[in-house]
Amino acid sequence: MRLNRITLMFPLALVLFEFAVYIGNDLIQPAMLSITQEFGVSATWAPSSMSFYLLGGASVAWLLGPLSDRLGRKKVLLAGVAFFTVCCLLILLTHNIEQFLALRFLQGIGLTVISAVGYAAIQETFEERDAIKVMALMANISLLAPLLGPVLGAFLIEHISWHWGFVAIASVSFLSWFGLKKFMPSAQESRAKQPFIYIFDDFKKVFSNHRFLGTSLALPLVAMPLMLWIALSPVILVDELKLSSLQYGLAQFPIFFGLIAGNIVLIKVMDRFALGKTILVGLPIMFLGTLFLILGVIWPLYLVPCLLIGMTLISFGEGISFSVMYRFALMSSEVSKGTVAAAVSMIMMMSFFVIIELVRVLYTHFHIWAFALASVTLIAVWFAQPRRVLKQVMQARQQQGIN
Repeated sequence: MRLNRITLMFPLALVLFEFAVYIGNDLIQPAMLSITQEFGVSATWAPSSMSFYLLGGASVAWLLGPLSDRLGRKKVLLAGVAFFTVCCLLILLTHNIEQFLALRFLQGIGLTVISAVGYAAIQETFEERDAIKVMALMANISLLAPLLGPVLGAFLIEHISWHWGFVAIASVSFLSWFGLKKFMPSAQESRAKQPFIYIFDDFKKVFSNHRFLGTSLALPLVAMPLMLWIALSPVILVDELKLSSLQYGLAQFPIFFGLIAGNIVLIKVMDRFALGKTILVGLPIMFLGTLFLILGVIWPLYLVPCLLIGMTLISFGEGISFSVMYRFALMSSEVSKGTVAAAVSMIMMMSFFVIIELVRVLYTHFHIWAFALASVTLIAVWFAQPRRVLKQVMQARQQQGIN
């Protein structure tokens, strides 16, 4: 399907739900210091709100992707949006941190609805380069969440209550349900009618594919520094560096504008170069950004400027790399795309959960050094096996006459 004003309505409806899911993290993370105080627990619990959110996304990816292959993308997507909406309202009834994190876990299923079902539908609906452009466009719109979230979160803390944030998120999600019901192509229906037990054979084929593993494992390496920043920045900036909630919110703007700029550059230049070239440019930029983080820790007087410059470079590099990398991962296997997208989602979400919780623990001992060194290590690892796999993919495409 070609990209035009009519066909664009489906991804716009999907990105409205994506915005709700993302702001479900970005709006709440700034409020976590207040929430931990309300529940009478340590501020070091704040990053767990995000890690349990991500763990929820990883827990059902194995089911939702294959289920959408068999029942149809639209049915599973609409059910997932409705489930997320209900969970956003149920969290208003929590009375302790355990109940709160349990509902955050269930809300995180919305992440898998997007990545294992919604993104698969986008890749199937549009031609290759149009699909990547749509993904980049969706990323730019959804990035309003991390831009607005910290500022709105600060407003919630100072003037009303964090509960109203979840009411607003549920309202946006409910609105997206109607848009998806109307505009999502009904042609996104099952083509694979094997018994459901065959999903295990499908996953075995996917995970035994070395090219899939190489391209998929690269995704969390690239996305992880920014995810760590989102999880830890309330503790770093507000709890440790004593910035105000408003200053914390404003500090996020250059970082996420960098990500938006990266996506815009990707859309503008991708037709001029072979797919993958922007990744080879973006990752060195990200590595340079991680070095700024180290410089800031070494010279504390310049810590905040170095953090902002470094994270802006990291986010820009991610912007020109991630959508192409995701496309390569999804198309690296011939198995049904719902199953492949689910496998990608599981790798990403489990990696996010494990690394965020690990760095959270290390942060209690080593503070900002833990964040900076983790970011450098993640990007450095990409230059080993994932980079080699990327070059193999690009070489294979060139031999097949595909740019």
